[in-house]
Amino acid sequence: MWWDERVSARFRRNLQPTLTYWSVFFSFGLCIAFLGPTLLDLRCQTQSSLSQITWVFFSQQFCLLLGSCLGGVFKRTLSQSLFALFASSLAISLVFAIIPLCHNVVVLAVVMAVAGLAMGCIDTISNMQLVKIYQKDSAIFLQALHFFVGFGALLSPLIADPFLSDTNCILSNSTANASSNLPHIRKSLVPHHPGNLSHYDLPMKGMVVTRVSYAFWIMALINLPVPIAVFFLLYKERMVPCFNGSSHPLLSADELAMETRPGDKDELSPPVQRPHPAAGHDDLLSCCQSQNFRGASYTYFAVHITGALVLFMTDGIVGEYSGFVYSYAVEEPLAVVHKVAGYLPSLFWGFITLGRLISIPVSYRMKPATMVFINVVGVLITFLLLLIFSSSVIFLFVGTASLGLFLSSTFPSMLAYTEDILQYKGCATTVLVTGAGIGEMVLQLLVGSIIHDQGSYSFLVCGMIFGCLAFTFYAFLVFFHRMYPKPSPELDDASPDKAAVPGDTGQYQR
Repeated sequence: MWWDERVSARFRRNLQPTLTYWSVFFSFGLCIAFLGPTLLDLRCQTQSSLSQITWVFFSQQFCLLLGSCLGGVFKRTLSQSLFALFASSLAISLVFAIIPLCHNVVVLAVVMAVAGLAMGCIDTISNMQLVKIYQKDSAIFLQALHFFVGFGALLSPLIADPFLSDTNCILSNSTANASSNLPHIRKSLVPHHPGNLSHYDLPMKGMVVTRVSYAFWIMALINLPVPIAVFFLLYKERMVPCFNGSSHPLLSADELAMETRPGDKDELSPPVQRPHPAAGHDDLLSCCQSQNFRGASYTYFAVHITGALVLFMTDGIVGEYSGFVYSYAVEEPLAVVHKVAGYLPSLFWGFITLGRLISIPVSYRMKPATMVFINVVGVLITFLLLLIFSSSVIFLFVGTASLGLFLSSTFPSMLAYTEDILQYKGCATTVLVTGAGIGEMVLQLLVGSIIHDQGSYSFLVCGMIFGCLAFTFYAFLVFFHRMYPKPSPELDDASPDKAAVPGDTGQYQR
């Protein structure tokens, strides 16, 4: 194997929980990407207008952000985390099954809000759990985790595509103009920005003809093994009440390691050995409590804030580029034909997924800080070249692929980097997940408004500005990292990182 025996042995000891968290993130990706392609068919199903149906986007994104903030509430013990993941992954399967039954846009928005909450919980808890299991070795496993969300995001549009309507799915006397432009309308729809599509006549009343229900039922079946996998992990850990044969919980990793390590159990008393089950990984509200700030240096807060701001910008770039690159390409001066421009978002997400796959072995050889530096510099250079060659259609495709590669590993690398700086005792995971979610939602809305007022060229200008800000915040993060106090040798010996030695159990804590 291309990694060393210590990491390999640790992975084998944690094979089932690691594969479970990866599968749950596949469920997250499956749910995050289906809405855009299917939105017009859902508009027909609910017999709503374009402006009404785009509120479904907002309900999902807002509740995803809310779920990310509150995900840490279920992180206090392992049993709460796994039950939350089981409920969330099962809720996603139920959402897929229920969507074809929603014939009112308000009901559909509520269902998508539930899906958003489930996705937010999955996002926070899965990242936290992998960081807790592997700690200093977590970078490679976080890269794999985010590959699975990209794989799910690629798969769901492919499942939906054969069932999408080629003509207007509400039959009426005024469907000719809209039907001929249906692919263009579908690609131009982004959250809360129908753009200048209001001149298309999309009927709201008539006979509904759509087969998109089959796509949702297929995705529900594909996702069903995920909650089953989480249930088996709960069963293995003896956390299912009906099947719990022992009244005594299993020992945590640190406790079991200390019992099996020769010569240690006489030197350390039980109160010192027992770890806090969720230290440093609370929900956003708990992170903001005043008692967590006592004795903390200003660099402690600066690391959290600058790390979150980097992801605010980079995840915001992902949201705004995937949402508006099609609209930019079909406008002057490029004027790419609709069918060709429709490949750009797929190319972008495809190279994000490819980049995450490549980053799995790379992250083992390269430090997370170096990977983040390469990412933000690559994004900055790509936008600069896109601005210089703004009249070249070929370079737009090359730049889209390049941007996907550089953005692909930013989140997992930044998460591993900041958690390493804080010795896994801060609120980095919760703060970073929340910052990324806010950036993806806010910058997409901001860029949509700017493009509407200033024209399509401002799309690249905004990306360049966001890239410069991401690089600036990263430079501040590196500066605060150098200022951050290093742990003393005594504290380092007692830190959770020592769980990574070959003699431990390599299992996660309860």
